Amino acid sequence: MSTTKRSRADAVTDWLTGTVGRKGHRTFRVRLLVQIGFALTCVLIGYQLSRFYQAAKAGAVPLPYRPPGVEGFLPISGLMGALDWIYQGTLNRIHPAATIIVLLVLLSALLLRKSFCSWICPVGLVSEWLARLGRKFWRRNFRPWRWIDRPLQSLKYLLLAFFVWAIVTMSAAELQAFIQSPYNRVADIKMGLFFVNLGVVGVTVMLALVVGSILVQGLWCRYLCPYGALLGLFSWMSPVRIERQSEPCIDCGLCDQACMARLPISRLQVVRSVECTGCVDCLAVCPASDALELRARGRRLSVPAYAAAVVLLFLVGYTTARFTGQWDNDINQAEYVERIQEIDDPDYGHPGGDGTVSADNR
Repeated sequence: MSTTKRSRADAVTDWLTGTVGRKGHRTFRVRLLVQIGFALTCVLIGYQLSRFYQAAKAGAVPLPYRPPGVEGFLPISGLMGALDWIYQGTLNRIHPAATIIVLLVLLSALLLRKSFCSWICPVGLVSEWLARLGRKFWRRNFRPWRWIDRPLQSLKYLLLAFFVWAIVTMSAAELQAFIQSPYNRVADIKMGLFFVNLGVVGVTVMLALVVGSILVQGLWCRYLCPYGALLGLFSWMSPVRIERQSEPCIDCGLCDQACMARLPISRLQVVRSVECTGCVDCLAVCPASDALELRARGRRLSVPAYAAAVVLLFLVGYTTARFTGQWDNDINQAEYVERIQEIDDPDYGHPGGDGTVSADNR
């Protein structure tokens, strides 16, 4: 590589590793760019799904493009699809993208910690900005007392246990019945309509979460997200770790303040906690050179390289799934039109309102 090209590459790296935000709560510019990129992708997916639904509701065939990426918002269906894949030996053709995305997210946790939560998840981005809003008004976010914080943290693991139990106790036939049910075939549409047509209870819950996230950083992620709890368990096996070097550390405590998981980084040598999201904000705020390092199996990992690994994992997974025919579902446009016309019928309620699933629910 020539000197000119090397200097340009160094300039780009320096720009990406530059930080944004106020002292004590800085983040690397590259992480913010990755978050915004995936958030805009979600906005585009929402717009495309809305056009698809409106056209199907009006019976305007051919329909606009239905983005399979919307199935990323169906993690339960994705987990069911993964278990069904084991039972049947083939990937279901109702929501294949949901299963592919869930497996990619789990793989990212296994390799790169809970990077999905802090680099990709749009809820995580919104949560961070709400917390910043809280700091703007009160100069801080509030932290519940430890005696209440720990029990609250267990809620997401209890929710995870409930969903996992509900899925693994289903037989192969019951899983197939659910996957093929009218409800699941249009689960992406029903999910979108749920948020569009929020009732009083839904609006109240959403407002409570928004206000709570302004006051307490990461309210949803820390206490209530079962998806994050699952990723945390996988991330425990990740080779990526934040490591602290005692000699250059000046014990300023800024890393503790910046950590969204509220980990005592300044008192640890290696961060192994399942709560670590790999946001690397602790590195962004650290004023002591080489005091904190991102490492993978003993080797130092740069923040841009980590960001590239996070993005490439999902891009490669998406590209592979699309070109091998495992991304788009097999529901034809005529069926979508018919089902969306009758989507408010009782037949499209959750299979087995009493908690049971059988072939009769198809």
